[in-house]
Amino acid sequence: MFQPEKIIVADDHPLFRQALLAALNVKFNKTQWLEAQTIEQLEQQLSSNTDSDLVLLDLNIPGAHGFNTLIHVRNHFPQIPVVMISAHEDNDTIRKAMEYGAAGFVPKSTPVEMIIYAIQQILMGEVWLPESFEKACKGDETNIAERVASLTQQQYRILMMFAQGLLNKQIAYDLNVSEATIKAHATAIFRKLNVRNRTQAVIAIAPLNVSEPTLNH
Repeated sequence: MFQPEKIIVADDHPLFRQALLAALNVKFNKTQWLEAQTIEQLEQQLSSNTDSDLVLLDLNIPGAHGFNTLIHVRNHFPQIPVVMISAHEDNDTIRKAMEYGAAGFVPKSTPVEMIIYAIQQILMGEVWLPESFEKACKGDETNIAERVASLTQQQYRILMMFAQGLLNKQIAYDLNVSEATIKAHATAIFRKLNVRNRTQAVIAIAPLNVSEPTLNH
């Protein structure tokens, strides 16, 4: 089993943190565990350990304001995946965490074996979400499939480029159109998919496992 070198655990509840560390250390016994109880301590740990493999971040750690800490870590330490650990496990909270760049979301009620499995998956580059959230997303699949089907060929191609992480200017260059044209298409795509931005659009189509069609230039 892959053994990560360093994992930062940011949670202000000492009992939960110690119990989690004790359980995880059984499986990841070669891992160096770094702890943080506040945002300030998390900042220090991140700055001193930029080679960390993972951050386990409590949504309500003192000093955090909503998802600001997640956004800050993703912007300043993009190489380190962040897994949200939270007592909140409603679908809206999970969806927002993923939109803001979390690599996974683990409710505090999750059994230890499942937390270990989630960490293993995320370290291998996968995304891990609670099964209840996955099922809720599957319920939306038919609806989102119809919405994707309503896109024009050009809109669909742009949506696939969003999924690849390309910027508007890169897409404009590849398709030989203006950046303003791409923005106009993006607005139309968001409206048809009933989402607010490209991140939500990519998350919405993820369960469909759609891919780039073969198009003639």
